[in-house]
Amino acid sequence: MSLYPERPAEPLFTERTPRVVSASKLLRVAGRRKAGRFLAEGANAAEAALAAGVVEELYATVDGAERYAAWLPATVALVTDRAMRGLSETVTPPGVVAVCRLLDAHDLPADVRLVAVPVDIADPGNAGTVIRVSDAVGADAVVLAGESVDPHNGKCVRSSAGSVFHLPLVRRRDAEAVVADLRARGLTVLATAADGEVSLDDADELLARPTAWLFGNEAHGLSRELQTLADHRVRIPIRGRAESLNLATAASICLYQSARVQARSDA
Repeated sequence: MSLYPERPAEPLFTERTPRVVSASKLLRVAGRRKAGRFLAEGANAAEAALAAGVVEELYATVDGAERYAAWLPATVALVTDRAMRGLSETVTPPGVVAVCRLLDAHDLPADVRLVAVPVDIADPGNAGTVIRVSDAVGADAVVLAGESVDPHNGKCVRSSAGSVFHLPLVRRRDAEAVVADLRARGLTVLATAADGEVSLDDADELLARPTAWLFGNEAHGLSRELQTLADHRVRIPIRGRAESLNLATAASICLYQSARVQARSDA
């Protein structure tokens, strides 16, 4: 029985079908830049992309189309399992992939109150997690500053669990200019630093203000130059024996604390 009886029977698209070949090139950053498109793999990402209205093409295996029939449109293109493997970066492809327009926002929204600014973030999994946490706490935007990973990278999109489609993503190479712009907008810029002069435990008065958090590179942290440009350097107290926190964990703690204090101030 046909999954979509209103559509005439047709052969499944294969890995040699021209549009599938073109879509597979989006797995590489050069292909994404040239086409202005990227792939959103998996149910969470594809469904969020559809809701955001950025989907150009949608592919599913027969099994995937049956599994996600509740939300997949009838216009989905059915592909062979082999073709789906060519569109996937995972060992076990989830059965659905969306081709989407790039998400780069040209500027921050007006009246932002909480912004996450990962600087020189290199790992796409960390980038996706920071975006997901920012979305979860209600941040207004994420600015990927400096030489940061492409947020359209497949691992980043998957790690965000669809959150890349929920809030503005801005990319800026000049991190110092980002800090200047944020301060010009009236945001208090806070830099995470292990030796920061302000403890996060004592920062509620600062966190009640419109705030932008700077998070440093996984290996090297924030440069001293950027720390100096921030309004305050904030440390997360570590009471156990751990030497430090990784980027995604530190960002989660700081963003949650900011969102908690801002929500309390608004009550």
